Amino acid sequence: MMNTLTRTRGPFSGTSVKRGLAAFVTVVFSVALAVTEAPGKDGGRTAAGHPAEGKLESFLGKPKLDIQQVHKGGRFPNILVAVDGTVLALWGGVKVRRSEDGGGTWGPEIMVANGFMGGGAIVNETNGEILAFVEKNHPPAPLTVYRSKDHGKTWSPMESIIKPDTNGNVPSMHMNEAGITLRHGKHAGRIIRAARHYAGRNHRDKWPEHYTTAIYSDDGGKTWNTSKPFAEMGTGEAAVAELCDGRVYYNSRAHWNKNKPPLRRRCAFSADGGETWTDWQIVEILPDGPQNTNYGCMGGLVRLPIQGKDILIYSNCDSPDGRKLGTVWASFDGGKTWPLKRLVYEGSFAYSSLTAGRPATKSEGWIYLHFESGGSRVARFNLNWLLKGEKTGNGKLPMWLSQ
Repeated sequence: MMNTLTRTRGPFSGTSVKRGLAAFVTVVFSVALAVTEAPGKDGGRTAAGHPAEGKLESFLGKPKLDIQQVHKGGRFPNILVAVDGTVLALWGGVKVRRSEDGGGTWGPEIMVANGFMGGGAIVNETNGEILAFVEKNHPPAPLTVYRSKDHGKTWSPMESIIKPDTNGNVPSMHMNEAGITLRHGKHAGRIIRAARHYAGRNHRDKWPEHYTTAIYSDDGGKTWNTSKPFAEMGTGEAAVAELCDGRVYYNSRAHWNKNKPPLRRRCAFSADGGETWTDWQIVEILPDGPQNTNYGCMGGLVRLPIQGKDILIYSNCDSPDGRKLGTVWASFDGGKTWPLKRLVYEGSFAYSSLTAGRPATKSEGWIYLHFESGGSRVARFNLNWLLKGEKTGNGKLPMWLSQ
């Protein structure tokens, strides 16, 4: 892996590109004004003209849950919702199926590119583009960023530069939760996603040297800075969510957990748009996969797009042994406490990814969980279904839920 800049492959060159880039910057700037015109209030609007954040009521109503098989064979899920409400279930290396009716039905598989899925795609709410990260083979390996301008129907490579972290390491993108667009505060419009350092290879003798980071871009994905490393070594496969006050919540798998049982998640916070991480802690209530190993399991994380509320949903297996018993947990205070959980799927359940529907689209009110289980399955449910779950004893449900 290079210790300088990594430039992903792309088709751009010449004067025509400079003209096109100037036009592109103009468009991004004009739309960014709409996204950030009311930071901290309602998150502004996306490139589709819809509110970025809506009302609590849209996630309530009659409790609902349904589960569908989406992909066959393979591994490595991600799921996200385009600004027009199209749900994209990304899988493997890399292919995607799209749902234009909120997850009721799914279209045919679309190949993003040949290679090994980098994981952690991002919807850029400022311009509506979707970015996917594809590594040539199991990382560390050469990386290409692919872009879709039509909500996942077609994809093409774009030229991107990923800068190294403060240790001089260019991160890998492999298997992290989907990225996000920041909506609040001075960094509104920034796109950010978790990343990781492999220390040369994915092998047990290197796991203690692994660590997580995040990459972020303020120019639509052309240039990426890498955050300061996460506070703990041996971590990997992480997720980020933005809170109402503009802080970024970071939740990570402990890829190496020697002499630290039971196996629990790690978290930290950023007050500078994901550049540095503070307040590191072990989240005692959240399991990091089955408890009979010393390494964790990739989990999903999403903040529901609800104005003024920091409702986080986390997913992983809730099992003493074996990757099974897929469960979701809910926090109503931005990750301070997790008072509620509910079993989603009893059978095989490994890596998972979470996202939420967008206001004023067919996806509104749904929470989507894409997980490994003999291929991939997508569960969709609403908050009212989760509220019928089991109390964990870690905090209390807020009074405003019953009002």
